[in-house]
Amino acid sequence: MKVTPLELPEVLLVEPKVFGDDRGFFLESYHAKRYADAGITGPFVQDNLSRSLKGTLRGLHFQEPNVQGKLVQCLSGAVWDVAVDVRRGSPTFGRWVAAELSFENKRQLWVPPGFAHGFCVLSDSADFFYKCTALYSPETERSVLWNDPDLAIPWPVSAPLLSGKDQQAPRLKDAPVLPAF
Repeated sequence: MKVTPLELPEVLLVEPKVFGDDRGFFLESYHAKRYADAGITGPFVQDNLSRSLKGTLRGLHFQEPNVQGKLVQCLSGAVWDVAVDVRRGSPTFGRWVAAELSFENKRQLWVPPGFAHGFCVLSDSADFFYKCTALYSPETERSVLWNDPDLAIPWPVSAPLLSGKDQQAPRLKDAPVLPAF
């Protein structure tokens, strides 16, 4: 597998080795030792799967204080995936990185604890897989407004399909963000 740190070096782009032939393909989507050697540590305690339609934007979500790391992958379709540093006091607080994840490119993104995460669906639909280091905790779930002008994320959709919660999320400067760690 190839692991590339992005502009925020804690966020890692993972390209699993794909073994293909005329029958299809095989890849290892997770191998504890190899991923730990690359800096992606668990333990992973919960897996989630979502299906979303074109133009859907989910995020930007994080948990506080029950922080989660997420290893994410698009199992069908394509998404534009974003991670934002929400650790107040971090030298990269408020900075973001993005990568296209798709069934075709088979990439994964490691979103470490302390980062908000979101994605926008580029294809007709997308199945999106999350491998999480902490259990989902609705009482500690937090959000940052997807179109916060201070973040200036150039989402590839101007009028996304949003949940009510995501429509009402606070701007980063008003969100209960995490201490740097």
